[in-house]
Amino acid sequence: MRSAIILVGGEARRANGQEKYFFQYQGKTFLDRLLSSLRQVVDECVLVARDTTQCTRFAGIGWVRCISDIRGGIGPIGGLHAGSLEAQGDLVFVSACDMPCVDPTVVAHLFDAIGDFDAAIPIWNPDMLEPLHAVYRRTALLSYLASHNSLSLRKMVHTLNSRFIPVDELRAFDPDLVTFTNINKIEELEKINGAMRHP
Repeated sequence: MRSAIILVGGEARRANGQEKYFFQYQGKTFLDRLLSSLRQVVDECVLVARDTTQCTRFAGIGWVRCISDIRGGIGPIGGLHAGSLEAQGDLVFVSACDMPCVDPTVVAHLFDAIGDFDAAIPIWNPDMLEPLHAVYRRTALLSYLASHNSLSLRKMVHTLNSRFIPVDELRAFDPDLVTFTNINKIEELEKINGAMRHP
């Protein structure tokens, strides 16, 4: 069984307090686009929100489960912990909610590429990783997150037995690597939507 964990509980400080998962791109919300892609390659999807109030915003999405952070206020690693406890799959794809162009063929390749490793992490260079566009072995995550000292995802992936996948390997599925498009600011959203209107 393959699962997806989407972290939706960020504070959206760089987006003027707006919830990024409801940003619109090409006529659909970021979350709708992400779920549509992931539904092609996973058996279940877990949304991790910051609290139960935020979870109510996703009540109308029938095939996902929304849970809230168990250890709030510690960033993505807290959401990853809660999501890993909830997910049922042996392998989990983890994504942030501000990635509207995730390519299901890239995700499928990461699932296939993990082999006997604890994680399959796309890497641009030794200093630039994609830990929130990656596949993990759930048992390895749970083992690490039960007793970690650092809140750094970088520290986590270097502690795990990770396989680092050069992003150029993924160009076979997504030549322009748009799967990694990440929108943090209103200005960035306006830019990509403007590009869509004026090719």
